[in-house]
Amino acid sequence: MSGVPAFLRLPVDKWIQAIVDWLVYEWRPAFQAMRWPIQQVLNAITDFLLFVPFWAVVVFFAVLGWRTAGWRHGLFCAVSFLLIAAMGQWSQAMISLAILFTAVTYCFVVGIPLGILASRSEWFWSILRPLLDGMQTTPSFVYLVPVVMLFGIGTVPGVIATIIFAMPPVIRLTNLGLRQVSPEAIEAGEAYGATEWQSLVNIRLPLALPSIMAGLNQTLLMALVMSVVIAMIGAEGLGLTVLRGIGALDVGLAGVGGLAIVLMAISLDRIAQGLVQIADPSSRRGKPASLVASLKSLRPPSQ
Repeated sequence: MSGVPAFLRLPVDKWIQAIVDWLVYEWRPAFQAMRWPIQQVLNAITDFLLFVPFWAVVVFFAVLGWRTAGWRHGLFCAVSFLLIAAMGQWSQAMISLAILFTAVTYCFVVGIPLGILASRSEWFWSILRPLLDGMQTTPSFVYLVPVVMLFGIGTVPGVIATIIFAMPPVIRLTNLGLRQVSPEAIEAGEAYGATEWQSLVNIRLPLALPSIMAGLNQTLLMALVMSVVIAMIGAEGLGLTVLRGIGALDVGLAGVGGLAIVLMAISLDRIAQGLVQIADPSSRRGKPASLVASLKSLRPPSQ
């Protein structure tokens, strides 16, 4: 290393390798056990999507797109999934969709409670925030190295990498949404005798729902990006089609896989944005009345 004195060199690579080796030798059975619940959910969703006739999936996303984002997007969803089937990428697309649904499900199951806890504890948020910063600034390829060493290769380790990569937005936006809830609404709930749990369930979470749904949108898109990268460690799906096309210098195969990913990404993104608008109370009339109704449903504490 030209110009750098030897005593300034830090063996960071050896430190990292030592930590990973210790985790592999001491905790590998625990990490392998973590694969089981994820594999069960992934297998169930994959088997269901591959069992359902393709036209039923097309109709489902067409109706979902119509109800959330309008008839134009419903038509776009129908055409997009029909094109994916016509290009011969249906099975790979359903595997990618199963990876997305599995990853987003675990991101929400873990991320929303962490976001709630972060909004309630400054101490916990001060610890969690730099971890999230590191997770969001780390390149996606870097996640593959420790995941392979701890969990092996295949689709399930790829899902684990996707969960870790895509989780920060839902944690951050859940925390942000809960912190931005109007203090007047919380005080009104307390005036009606709401307990801490009732205030969270009936006031804070409903008013923070637009921010939480925005976190869903961002998590979904990040999971879709990572679902392509994890093909490098043997995960199936459309990413594997692109990787095979690049490896064989088959521009047509890579292009078909890339086009299928783009069509799926646009369809899911518009549906997620539609869900954000539906969840936004300010976009619907009668917000004060609905809030008052929620407050009146709170039972006062027993005397």
